[in-house]
Amino acid sequence: MPIRGRNYARDTAVLGLLTALLLGSKLAMAWLPNIEPVSLLIMVYAAVLGLRALLPIYAYVLLEYALWGFGLWSACYLYVWLVLALAACALRRMESPLGWAVLSGAFGLCFGGLCALTYLAVGGWAFALSWWVQGIPFDVLHCAGNFVLALVLFRPCKGALARLWAGGRR
Repeated sequence: MPIRGRNYARDTAVLGLLTALLLGSKLAMAWLPNIEPVSLLIMVYAAVLGLRALLPIYAYVLLEYALWGFGLWSACYLYVWLVLALAACALRRMESPLGWAVLSGAFGLCFGGLCALTYLAVGGWAFALSWWVQGIPFDVLHCAGNFVLALVLFRPCKGALARLWAGGRR
């Protein structure tokens, strides 16, 4: 998707930094159960960059696999972040911080259900349902954390990324 007048070396560096921000911010907040800035950042990236946001998102997923390995728990990363990015791309013109907070909170609440699809494929309905139900308290925390982070930080983060990304024009 070439864009006339873009500085590709600069854009590549910015996308690399966005990848590092995803991983670094998640690791910095890892001590909090299911309170993470990844959902917020993915929404911001998708709202500003459109489908180009998939580049730092999947680079982040690869880094997660490199750090923690690959297992059933991580297989869902191949599609859950895509779901959020596509939703944010579809809503990218939305200006309401409350709307973004609702999207982010709903995603956090649905995260366990989305991840349960991996367990459904491997172990059937009973396995997937039991895995999802036992994780509901964490999904509630994920919902609350996502809602608050997006309500407070979506607008300033989106503005900062939009200015940074626009700075790449010649």
